[in-house]
Amino acid sequence: MLKNWFNKIVKAAPDNDPDGFEPMIRDLYLEAKEYNRYFYGTLKLSDCATYNKIKNNSDEFKIKLILYLPEVIFKEINDTRGVDNRKKLEERRNINNLRENILSALLRTKIAFSEDHLTGLMDLFKKNTSNYFTFTHWPIGFTINQIEKHIKANGLSDSLRTYLEGALKWSHFDSQRGYWGSDVQKAKTKLETLLFENSDSKLVAPPYHLSEQDKFGPFVNQKVAAMDEEEAQYWHQFFYHALTATGGKPTKKYLTASRAIVADIGNTKFKAFASECLSFVSQLKAEETPHTHRYNGREYTYSTWTFLEEKNTVILKGMVWSLVQFHDSKTLSLLGDLTERAFKKIPGVGPAAAGLGNAAIYVLANSKGLTGVSQLSRLKLKITQNNTKKLIQKYLDEASSKLGITAEEIEEISIPDFGLSEGKKEIEFDDYKLVVEVAGVGKTALTWLKPDGKEQKSVPSFVKQSARLKQRLTKVKNETKNIQKYTTAQRDRIDRSFILDRTWEYEHFERYYLYHGLVSFIVRKLIWIIKNGEESQSAVFIDGKWQTIDGKEIAASNDAKIALWHPIFDSTESVLQWRSRLEELRWQQPIKQAYREIYLLTDAEVNTKSYSNRMAAHLLKQHQFNSLTGIRNWKYQLLGAYDDGRDNEIATLSLPTWGLRAEYWINEVYMDSAFNDAGIWDYVATDQIKFVDDEGQTKDLIDVPKIVLSEVMRDADLFVGVASVGNDPAWQDSGGERVRQYGDYWQQYSFGDLNEMAKTRKQVLEKIVPRLKIKNVAEIDGKFLRVKGKVREYKIHIGSTNILMEPNDQYLCIVPASSPKTETKNVFLPFEGDRGLSLIISKAFLLADDDKITDPTILSQLKR
Repeated sequence: MLKNWFNKIVKAAPDNDPDGFEPMIRDLYLEAKEYNRYFYGTLKLSDCATYNKIKNNSDEFKIKLILYLPEVIFKEINDTRGVDNRKKLEERRNINNLRENILSALLRTKIAFSEDHLTGLMDLFKKNTSNYFTFTHWPIGFTINQIEKHIKANGLSDSLRTYLEGALKWSHFDSQRGYWGSDVQKAKTKLETLLFENSDSKLVAPPYHLSEQDKFGPFVNQKVAAMDEEEAQYWHQFFYHALTATGGKPTKKYLTASRAIVADIGNTKFKAFASECLSFVSQLKAEETPHTHRYNGREYTYSTWTFLEEKNTVILKGMVWSLVQFHDSKTLSLLGDLTERAFKKIPGVGPAAAGLGNAAIYVLANSKGLTGVSQLSRLKLKITQNNTKKLIQKYLDEASSKLGITAEEIEEISIPDFGLSEGKKEIEFDDYKLVVEVAGVGKTALTWLKPDGKEQKSVPSFVKQSARLKQRLTKVKNETKNIQKYTTAQRDRIDRSFILDRTWEYEHFERYYLYHGLVSFIVRKLIWIIKNGEESQSAVFIDGKWQTIDGKEIAASNDAKIALWHPIFDSTESVLQWRSRLEELRWQQPIKQAYREIYLLTDAEVNTKSYSNRMAAHLLKQHQFNSLTGIRNWKYQLLGAYDDGRDNEIATLSLPTWGLRAEYWINEVYMDSAFNDAGIWDYVATDQIKFVDDEGQTKDLIDVPKIVLSEVMRDADLFVGVASVGNDPAWQDSGGERVRQYGDYWQQYSFGDLNEMAKTRKQVLEKIVPRLKIKNVAEIDGKFLRVKGKVREYKIHIGSTNILMEPNDQYLCIVPASSPKTETKNVFLPFEGDRGLSLIISKAFLLADDDKITDPTILSQLKR
């Protein structure tokens, strides 16, 4: 019965099958089908008696079968494209897949091919290709292996050399592998190596040209082309070696060979060229290519992105591994920049080059000294991918274990000071000086001083004309970029230490915080608790002395302890006094401290006992929420429209100091087309917050330390306050199902009660507004800042920053600019980082002079 069925199905068997191969293929297929072992190429041929008979036959028989199969396979591929019967089509494809498996399996065995057999097989592969069945579908790599074995056994004849040199010029060898199939580029490289190794050439290696399907390839090729022949040859050798950098970590064999090649190139030359490559890729942008596809009369558009071509990525990865022998700060800084770039996400793709980033992390972790560790510490705060953060933490833990200190301590002692003293340093340029100064978190200022000490606004002409001084200036500018990155990273690290319950020995604190050239800029604008024995006092550091809230000087003993002050542990009166004191000093705190929001247990949370609904029922932009959780050290996995059926996800924050884990429950929001090209939902809804101990038991909220509860709630409030759709002035205007379903939420959030962060913002505005030049037309009114313009009156919501116009509460949509307005730059704000506060002030200035507005979009709304 089965044989009759088979004969009806298989119509691709050629008329000329004198060796009777098809009956054997039929027997093999029936054998596999009988045992249900053949499903789309997953068949293990060695389990089948029929295949073992083929395998144990003579080389002559196997070669005939190998040369028979390509045309049959290709003919069947073309013939089945017109088959409508789905069952029939599936069976014929399964049989043809079996033919492909047989071909690949036989080419992996030991067979004595002749030169004619091998060239004939390659010609068959070349001939039997199409746009639908490309050259990569054939087992090219296995065939090249057979050619290599033939050459080792018989030598390379002139005729075979001529043939292979011609084959390398085939356009087929430019094919790129897709999700599966032969790696034709790797096969091409192997052929080039075979020809080179079996030649009389005195060169070090055959020429290797990087793929020019990205911008990195042409950059390297041009650099190498400009080198002298000897140096270029060693770089070609290095590229071939770097192509083997395919694992997760470099092997000892790889590193040994790398050192030898690098030594031939010259350590200085290698490092200089590698630095140029790292710098180039760190600044490289992914290129978008839009596509349009028509299907069933409908047009679909999508984009593909190009960052680094596959083989070029491997070569760069090999180059990064080879830098493990260098430990200078410039190289390690470049590796840090490369890591940061590699993990930046490409829309719908993910990290731009995660393998490359992991290679750089490996080199940083295995560098000597603490500079590499310092880079890892900074990257841990920048990278949002949970698995990468875990890898970095693993390396930091290993380093701390070697030194016998905690991971937090090793992060502290590894922070570079860049030669700064109290956030400033001077660099000599002959008789002139360049003053580098930390001007804010993520900001630096460069000031030129003449020999007489007076300031010069522009770069001196003699610096521009001197190659030596220009190089020094470039180095300074690169260093200032690192200073900016480190001030941001250290600000974030210190901000997170509130929840860690850290207490420092005063001597350690002085060295790594108070008098540290870089960190001191942040530390000296914060309030600290000094513990001398049993006595504790809050104080700030002014002019080299500690001063209390009332300006009284106090001293810290050598055995004193010090900790960050948190308003939750102080009285309301003291908190208000500290705010006034800092305002007198005109200190803008780098983090919210005196104005830090406090979240105390509510009656509703006492009643719910083990969970809080305080931050539930909010509609968030999922990708923005995901980014924020990564920045705040939470773990979260994006919810997708095509995932494994999860209805919810939990964002978690590990709290090892307290033996707890915070959980913020997140739910999918089902809306038509509300997902991106990768199938990830655009929006999610928030749910309850709870705390779980190390045994997995849910804790009653009343048993959670109040600083832990407060800081976790503050994070959740931040997520909502930034990612809520209620903050998007254009969201409601987009219309569609989402507005029909969630328009009420948008309205309630946009103009509803203030959350804790908005309440803090209101307190600041109550002090700021009376000092502004618009004070006569602006006032606080409940949850709004009212502004009386020349044309209309406005209510700016202090939470969402959205605007209503009097007299009928008509909504006014103003999309904020990316950069702050000049009016707000000179307004003193008591802390950094609240963009909403700056937006409210900026909008107030704009609306106070609404008769001067020229933007047509805004004007059209004002005149309705």
